[in-house]
Amino acid sequence: MNALERPLLEVIALSVDDAVAAEKGGAGRLEVVRALEAGGLTPPISLVEEIVAAVSIPVRVMLRENDGFEIANSDELTRLCDSAREFAGLGVDGVVLGFLQGRNLDLATTRQILACVPRAKATFHRAFEELENQPAAVAMLKQVPQFDRILLSPSRVSGLKELVESSAPELVILAGGGIERASIRPLRESVGIREFHVGRAARLGGEIHRPVDAARVEELAALVAG
Repeated sequence: MNALERPLLEVIALSVDDAVAAEKGGAGRLEVVRALEAGGLTPPISLVEEIVAAVSIPVRVMLRENDGFEIANSDELTRLCDSAREFAGLGVDGVVLGFLQGRNLDLATTRQILACVPRAKATFHRAFEELENQPAAVAMLKQVPQFDRILLSPSRVSGLKELVESSAPELVILAGGGIERASIRPLRESVGIREFHVGRAARLGGEIHRPVDAARVEELAALVAG
């Protein structure tokens, strides 16, 4: 089993306490965001810096300035590029981004932002679910070497098993979008997904505005590991 096939749990962190609890519970990677209720937006540089200093597991950071998947204007693009450069200076493992024009990939803009953080890997986030032609998008994303993962909700795509197979080996499908405990084993056994992304499920009481709970993370990590 190579590194891209090893089971892994990624946990959303909104704070240093979230990050520390996630690592304690056995998370293999963090996604740092703000405004989880909006699907995750670009977090403050100071927060990312503190989290990178506090944990030893890989950290990926959201690059997104509004709750849609299109960039509103040139000022927003400038902010995204500036944030990418700042995160690059912190040595993050990767960034999480993905932009559309209508229901098509805005690959030119995505490449422009990735150029500002050239040594980082990238996850194409749930904008993928809105694409008109998902198989074609996989082929296009494979042409951007920084991308190594696609985050999606399994319930929002068709032909999931085929998508997992066609994405490999360059791209790993990361299952998220409200994943709960009961979903993990069926996805692992029937579809072959090995990486899972959780937000609410890792938090006290399963509530979006409560902190990450190490005990819940431990239970989820055990399910992911099989």
